[in-house]
Amino acid sequence: MRRTAAVCASGAVLAVLCGCSVQASDGERHSPIRIELPDGTPSPKSAPPDAKPSATPPPPAAPAVLWQRGDTGRDVRELQARLRQIAWLFDGPTGTYDDLTERAVRGFQGKRGLPKTGKTDEVTWQRLLKMTREPGKWDLYLMGGQPADAPDARCLDGRVLCISKSSRTLRWMIDGRTVATVPVRFGSEYTPTREGVFSVYWKSRHHVSTLYDSPMPYAMFFSGGQAVHYSSDFAARGYAGASHGCVNVADERAISQMFAQVRTGDKVVVHW
Repeated sequence: MRRTAAVCASGAVLAVLCGCSVQASDGERHSPIRIELPDGTPSPKSAPPDAKPSATPPPPAAPAVLWQRGDTGRDVRELQARLRQIAWLFDGPTGTYDDLTERAVRGFQGKRGLPKTGKTDEVTWQRLLKMTREPGKWDLYLMGGQPADAPDARCLDGRVLCISKSSRTLRWMIDGRTVATVPVRFGSEYTPTREGVFSVYWKSRHHVSTLYDSPMPYAMFFSGGQAVHYSSDFAARGYAGASHGCVNVADERAISQMFAQVRTGDKVVVHW
């Protein structure tokens, strides 16, 4: 009897494990009982909820670089003019982002706790704008380099020293063609440079002013004691100074070449 009961019990267990139908005592068939065996995969209840893995946020992007060493142009001139206002730069503006400009920018950045790259990025530029004023035209071209305006109509024929007070430039012209262009400086309001049409009446290579006891190399006189000549003061100070009425040239090489070409009797036009 016990053996029979054990066999029956074993059969029942086998039936459950195999998923077959179990016959009830009353003859009615019931749905098989299924048992899921563990297969190494957690059940839905025990699975962790979907979640993105935590990640370190990327560092903020570096501010855009506006200008750096080697760049040129009007914007670089403004940068240099603004650096001059707060005594980080003393030369120029030249319009070229050179080693002096890079050094000045690096010093400005370090003083204000910014990364000392020497490159002018957006953050550096905005900080500089807040500390300075808008530079004027002659702040941008303090040492020359400004573009020349169109020549006066009276300069378009013959051999002419065509001098513009508007653009502060001198064109040496022959038959309407510009041979050379240089920045020039004029007299102050108390000793103004005369305007009109003149001619070169005397050339003096090593001239020294008897009135002001100052050198006037490569002097080409056109109106009384007023002459076009080289000025070491203009070369050193730019438009921060003024002449006593003469037309100053800062480029000694250019004026020496012009002096060799200009003849006595050549026309001089000083105009706005």
